[in-house]
Amino acid sequence: MIDDFGRQLCSPKELLNRWILPPRRSARLLDGVHRQKFEVPFEQLIIFSTNLDPKDLVDDAFLRRIRHKVGIEAPPRDIYEKIFNAYAKRLGMNPCPDAVDYLFRAVLRKGRCTRASDCRDLLEIVQSICRFRRQPVHLTRELMQESSRSLHQRV
Repeated sequence: MIDDFGRQLCSPKELLNRWILPPRRSARLLDGVHRQKFEVPFEQLIIFSTNLDPKDLVDDAFLRRIRHKVGIEAPPRDIYEKIFNAYAKRLGMNPCPDAVDYLFRAVLRKGRCTRASDCRDLLEIVQSICRFRRQPVHLTRELMQESSRSLHQRV
């Protein structure tokens, strides 16, 4: 898996040239001890992950060579709320519609898309704040504001 594709030291084109062509055989020859060669079954599945626009990284010819592409769009409000509430429950927090509402509106007000990872990141900061203060882990709008400032998102 190549995560954050497009941010490596080499160019995206160079990296794709290295990995995109499938091997001609389903086995590789390896050198063993005493220069013995032996065949090892070999299959590869390369996964590229990026939040950059692929068209900014490579041309259409390269994109055609990547047969399967999966786009993950920003979750709409109802899905965002389900992700948020499920993660809050997982962390042992009470449901707090004000916190979800604050976060959703603040993200949009900043002019950026919602990300499912916002829920995890901010709720884990709320959890850390509560533990640091030696108080029960709970969720409030105020703690959500504080966690967003702590994450430097100023959501």
